[in-house]
Amino acid sequence: MKITFLGAAKTVTGSNFLVEAAGKKFLVDCGMYQGQAAEELENADPFAFDISSIDFMLLTHAHIDHSGRIPKLFNEGFRKPIIATKATCELCEIMLPDSGHIQEQEIEWRNRKRLRDGKDPLPPLYTAQDAFKCLQAFEAVRYDQIIDIDENIRVRFNDAGHMLGSAIIEVWVRENGKEEKIVFTGDLGNDDIPLLASPARIGDADYLVMESTYGNRLHIRNNEKAKIFLDIISKTIDRGGTVVIPSFAVGRTQEILYELNNIKDNSPDEEFLKKYEKLMKVPVYVDSPLAISATEVFKENMDLFDEETQALIRRGDNPLDFDGLKFTRTADESKELNMMEQSSIIISASGMCEVGRIKHHLKHNIWNPLNTILFVGYQAPGTLGRRIIDGEKNIKIFGEDIAVNAQIEYIEGYSGHADQNQLINFVKGFQKRPKHIFLVHGEEDSQLDLKQRLLQEMDGVDVTIPEFGEEYELDDHIHVHNHSQKHNPNRFLRLEVIDRVKNLREELDDMELILKEDYLHEDAREEDIEKIRERLKELEAQIVKIVENK
Repeated sequence: MKITFLGAAKTVTGSNFLVEAAGKKFLVDCGMYQGQAAEELENADPFAFDISSIDFMLLTHAHIDHSGRIPKLFNEGFRKPIIATKATCELCEIMLPDSGHIQEQEIEWRNRKRLRDGKDPLPPLYTAQDAFKCLQAFEAVRYDQIIDIDENIRVRFNDAGHMLGSAIIEVWVRENGKEEKIVFTGDLGNDDIPLLASPARIGDADYLVMESTYGNRLHIRNNEKAKIFLDIISKTIDRGGTVVIPSFAVGRTQEILYELNNIKDNSPDEEFLKKYEKLMKVPVYVDSPLAISATEVFKENMDLFDEETQALIRRGDNPLDFDGLKFTRTADESKELNMMEQSSIIISASGMCEVGRIKHHLKHNIWNPLNTILFVGYQAPGTLGRRIIDGEKNIKIFGEDIAVNAQIEYIEGYSGHADQNQLINFVKGFQKRPKHIFLVHGEEDSQLDLKQRLLQEMDGVDVTIPEFGEEYELDDHIHVHNHSQKHNPNRFLRLEVIDRVKNLREELDDMELILKEDYLHEDAREEDIEKIRERLKELEAQIVKIVENK
C-alpha cells in the first residue's frame, strides 16, 4: 500500500491524497487551496496523477478545501464514483455551484484588465454549470455502513462531528495475504460545539492520516464561550453599534443560530438573562444565499444532530429559527442592511472575508468605532480575515483604503476543529493504536507541537509530517519509505515572487511614513523634494513595466 500527499501538506487547505492498494488507485478528497495567494495559484495546476487511472474517490466532507477541485477533475475526464455521506452530497449540490460562480466572478474581473491590455481572456477554473455536471458522479452512503469496493477493499464512513455529513473514513485493504487498515480523519470536530454529535471513536488502525489545524492550541469551553459572545454583543448594542460576524456559510452559521436561540439556557444569572433579552430585541440577519440554502439542508437532516438538539426539536423548539431572525436573499436586501441606523447582528459569508457579501459589510462597518467585527472561525494566513485579526489598521476593500476603527474580537471556541487535547484524546481512544500517524491539514508550527505531544504520550507510535508530493510505501515491516515525488518545478519560484510583492507593499508603506516625517516637512529644501519626486517616477515606471510584462 502506498499513499502520496498531494495537498494539505504543511498547510491547512487543498486536501488531496492518492492511495494505491490491492490493485486499485483512489483519492481521498480533492480540495482547493484557499487563503495564500501563492497557494491559490496552484488550483489551476495539472493534477499530479493520471486521472484515467483513478478507480474511485472518497470524500470526507463538503467544505471547499476538501471538495473544491472536483469540478475541475470532472472537466478533465473523471467519471468514476465519488463516495460521500448523504448530507455531504446534498451540501455539495449547493456549495460546488456557488464555488463555480465565484470562479466566474473572479476571472471576469481579471479578464477586464487583460482585454484592456490587448490580451486574450482566461477561462475560469470551472463554472457553476461545470459544478452541476460533476454532481452526477456522487454516490451517497450512510454512516456506519460498510461498503465493499471489491473483494479486497472495504470502507466505512463515521461521524466526524466537524460539519453536517463530515466523516472519518476507515479503509480496510487486503493484499499479499494480510489485511491492514488506514484511517482518514478528514476534519475532526470540536466536541464542545452545539448541534452536531462528537466525533466517533475508532477501534483500531494500522495507519492514521490526521488533521492538525489546532494542534498547538486549546479552545475555551462552551459556558465561557457563550458568556463572551453575549458580553461582546451586549456592549456593542449599548453603544449603538452593529455586530458583523464573518461566518462560514455551512456549519458555523448554523451553530451561531443555535447559540443565539439557546443561549438563555446556559446560565440562570439575572444579569446574563437581561443581556439575553436585550439581544433578542435586536434583529439578526443571515446575509448569505449559500448559508440560507445550507440551513435548509441542516433542517432536512436533523437526525444527524446531537441528543440535546434532538430533544429541543421533540419539544417543538427549532434551534435554527427564533423571533427576530431574518434571511436576506437578494443583493438589494443585503445593501439595505448597511443603510439601517438601528443596531443589528449581521452574519455573512465568507468566513475568511475573501469573497462574498461580507466584504460589503466590512466596507460599511469596520471604519466605525461603535461597531464590532466578531470572528468565530479559523482564519488562514494571508486572508483578509487573518490580517484584520493580526491587527492591521488599514485594509483595502474593492480598491478603497479603509481604516480599521471597529472593535475586533475573535472567539476561538467556535471553531469546528478539534483542539490539541481533543486530537490527543482521539488517538488515545483507539483500543489498538495506529503504528504510524501522518499529520496533515495544519500549519507547520501547529504540527510540530502536536507531533511532540504525541511522541511524549504515545509510546511506540511513529509520527510523520509529510511534505507536498511525498510518496510513502507502507511495507510489511511497518517501515515508511519516503520517495519524494516531483511536482511543479516553478512552485517555489512563484512563492518567492508573491512573497517579494508582499514585502514590497510593506516597504512602500514604510517609505510613505519615512518620507512624510523625515523628508517632506515644512523646512525641506525644494531640490531635495525634486530628487525624491524623480526617483519615485523611476520606481513607478519600473512597476508599470512589471505589470505590463515588458
